[in-house]
Amino acid sequence: MQFSKQLSGKFVFVLFGATGDLALNKLLPALYNAVRFNPSLAQGHFICLGRSITDEDKYFATVKSYIEKVSQTDFDADIWQKFRSLFSFLKLDAQTAADFDILKRRIEALQPDVKIYYLSTSPKIFPDIVHHLTRTSLNEGNTRIVLEKPLGSNLSAAQKINKIVQNAFPEDQIYRIDHYLGKESVQNLMALRFGNRFLEPLWNRIHIRSVQITIAEDIGISSRGAFYEDIGALRDMMQNHLLQLLCFIAMEPPYALTPDAIRDEKLKILRSIPLYTHDEALKNTIFGQYAEGMINGQAVPAYLKEAEVKENSKTETYIAAKFLVSNWRWAGVPFYLRTGKRLPKKLAEIVISFRSVPHNIFMPPLNAEAPNKLVINLQPHDDMRLYMAAKPPGATSQLQQVSLNLNFTKQLNQRRPSAYERLLCDIIRGDLSLFVRQDELEEAWKIMTPLLELKEKNPDILEAYRAGSWGPESSHVLLEKDRAKWHEEQ
Repeated sequence: MQFSKQLSGKFVFVLFGATGDLALNKLLPALYNAVRFNPSLAQGHFICLGRSITDEDKYFATVKSYIEKVSQTDFDADIWQKFRSLFSFLKLDAQTAADFDILKRRIEALQPDVKIYYLSTSPKIFPDIVHHLTRTSLNEGNTRIVLEKPLGSNLSAAQKINKIVQNAFPEDQIYRIDHYLGKESVQNLMALRFGNRFLEPLWNRIHIRSVQITIAEDIGISSRGAFYEDIGALRDMMQNHLLQLLCFIAMEPPYALTPDAIRDEKLKILRSIPLYTHDEALKNTIFGQYAEGMINGQAVPAYLKEAEVKENSKTETYIAAKFLVSNWRWAGVPFYLRTGKRLPKKLAEIVISFRSVPHNIFMPPLNAEAPNKLVINLQPHDDMRLYMAAKPPGATSQLQQVSLNLNFTKQLNQRRPSAYERLLCDIIRGDLSLFVRQDELEEAWKIMTPLLELKEKNPDILEAYRAGSWGPESSHVLLEKDRAKWHEEQ
């Protein structure tokens, strides 16, 4: 996609939670690259806020070390000096009114045309931040506020946060960020579907048997035990990333590449997913938690042995679910979604399984599950494979499965910005296309509500799975009921 807007005028970018893991590991390295490759960002000033550090030089020495680690050989001392000249640090406690008065004076001295507030903090303190921004009139004028996911822990919590934020900012100034939408491979889904004539006639229930969407991680929870205990896989990944990918696969063509045109079509898909009853959720959802096992040849502990995890915790580290999209294009086609930690490898992929030919004149056994598949890899590689049947040499009529491989990185030999870099630049330019609208967010929470209630009422539903495996055994049964298999099993 091309940027729908171009940066004009001076801006100030205020980063709340600038001493946190997300800011240090993702946001600030992404801003370093944004400054490096976007000269127009020199029109702005970035104010980093945190409550645990008072020494500015010490803080930016820490930032530099993180950028060097992430950038590796790409770190450039001259770019760092340019980056550093655009940044300052201010100690701020979100619950201290006087600190916001200081922030206001700092911002007013810069005389910006646009004010941007990025809330890289716990959603629990969003109300405090919004209250003080409103009290000091920092929400007035050309402003933008960025909210990190997960936005709330359930539908009512999300609605409460939305109401608080919308009382201070119009909807077109609210950027609910889902970093997966900034991935080039995700944006390519629209180009793949709506820019290629030969795919559209096949992209429906008549030709497609099932859709699988997987986001797998081989890592555990690292030092985020306390955070993950409050979140779990459903809130962390299923409610946002996986449902958003489902929307891009299932949506109708928007009339234009404009923010509301795209988000209108995604909303239609979310509203087409039937809400489960308790019994339906029980039948179509699998919750798991990793036990000890082996990852890449190394022994790893069980989730219950990780730091800051509660004894006998019932937090899920794996979830798989089957959904239907009840519209004319997709009626009857199952969408299988799964995500988990301590799986065999880091992977994000979409598998489109096509129906078999109506009358097979060749000898079995060709892969009866899905002779024709389109596999779209989102990470760690951005590529696509089309599986089809071919006859091997010799006097045989028994077909084999072969594939055509397309590596987007090699074919499109250009620099690919990270997801956060792309989205941060979109925020500064004022482009809402890749951000989640309020009604989208609330529809996603409605879909997740029966699953949340199922787990809350049945805490023992959680199944252990060995670290290094592909999840609980029952996740395979989930597909076997439809005479299907996960992609890695075929």
